[in-house]
Amino acid sequence: MKLKGKLTLPNLKKKVKSEEIETVVVAFTDHYGRLVGKRFDAEFFLEAAVKGGTHGCDYLLTTDMEMEPILGYKFANWELGYGDFHLVPDMDTLRIADWQDKTAMVLCDVQNEQTHQWVDIAPRSILRQQIDKAKSMGFDCFAASELEYYLFNTSYREGFETNYQTLQPAGWYLEDYHILQGTRTESFHAAARRHLKNSGVPVENSKGEWGLGQHELNVRYAEILEMADRHVVYKQCLKELADKQGLSVTFMAKFHEDRAGSSCHIHMSLWKKGKNAFAGKKKFGPVNGSDAFKYFLGGWIQHAADMMPFYAPTVNSYKRYVDGSWAPTRLAWSYDNRTAGFRVVGKGDSLRIECRIPGADCNPYLAFAAALASGLDGIKNKIEPPAIFKGDVYMAKDLPTVPMSLATATNQFSNSTFAKETFGKSVVEHYTHFYKTEQAAYDKAVTNWERRRYFERI
Repeated sequence: MKLKGKLTLPNLKKKVKSEEIETVVVAFTDHYGRLVGKRFDAEFFLEAAVKGGTHGCDYLLTTDMEMEPILGYKFANWELGYGDFHLVPDMDTLRIADWQDKTAMVLCDVQNEQTHQWVDIAPRSILRQQIDKAKSMGFDCFAASELEYYLFNTSYREGFETNYQTLQPAGWYLEDYHILQGTRTESFHAAARRHLKNSGVPVENSKGEWGLGQHELNVRYAEILEMADRHVVYKQCLKELADKQGLSVTFMAKFHEDRAGSSCHIHMSLWKKGKNAFAGKKKFGPVNGSDAFKYFLGGWIQHAADMMPFYAPTVNSYKRYVDGSWAPTRLAWSYDNRTAGFRVVGKGDSLRIECRIPGADCNPYLAFAAALASGLDGIKNKIEPPAIFKGDVYMAKDLPTVPMSLATATNQFSNSTFAKETFGKSVVEHYTHFYKTEQAAYDKAVTNWERRRYFERI
């Protein structure tokens, strides 16, 4: 079924000829999950980029948040001269960017300029590798990501210029599921739902969340690569829409110590021959499932700590893991229990595993790749999950916890035999350096907390 807002090449040609489309955004995600790329004149895109793609400086996969090239990467560096890699538009992702004027968008795979093989460290390549592995085992994978975010009546520019000290939340009391509070932000959220739907990202619903000005907007589940693409388009749309309206949204995992964290709950299931491979008749507590379900769950849980930087990639990510805060702190599974890191929901063809560990700051390609790789390894090696947990997981002090800092998580990731065998040593080395760079940037920063605490009284 062709989605509203998705474009074929003939559609695009017609819209360019009629001047309905004048610009094509050609982009891919960096380590952080940010879209980077170029804006093409639509006619030139049709003439040159559809077949030939375009080029980007390979330093884009070695920069920090400030776009500074960081020393120590083998992939690209000053000695190698920071050459180009090849950006190849995936025409299946071609869509109208409805929130922008006369604009289309296409997402790219990153290829080596000489060999035209996928660049193995590129986030989309890492997910593609695991999708191929799933297919070789006879499975398709479907996923959904539930993103939470905070909306502010303060513009991005004003927030930056005031050091984010005067942000005004869009709501003034907790509004989880609250229709009246939600109505007050409909000028933003109705536009977001409409623009996403008109851009090939079908929306299910939006709602108030537990924090002041916190919201959640859910899009329909899809094949895993398509879902990752929807995720990055969704984030780009909401940020740019907020910017246009003089507002701001943040997908920080924990924007304030006194506010609820923002998550990216990942729902996932495997399918075979058009049927949910998790469905079955074996009993796992209240769940009727298959061996594929059991072992996928077992692998996902067992490898969660090793994969943690792909779920929680920033220093800020780990400030979300607080008992009693709706964020999981321990590695356990349960049925329809929001205190568990792994919440199993649905039945029959709707049976799926929800992992509540990732934060809203995750890169979806990396988080999905980690989840899929872990579950497939569980099936391959018949990894048994722990017994189903009943009750308040926060109070189960004997259960293993998630890694509680980026430094701890990065160290475990870098030493993980599973990570190296799954993604390759070069990928693990590259991302270890990336996460260590992020940690180092934080370690040398002087924060407002330190000034308030020590300026006078130390």
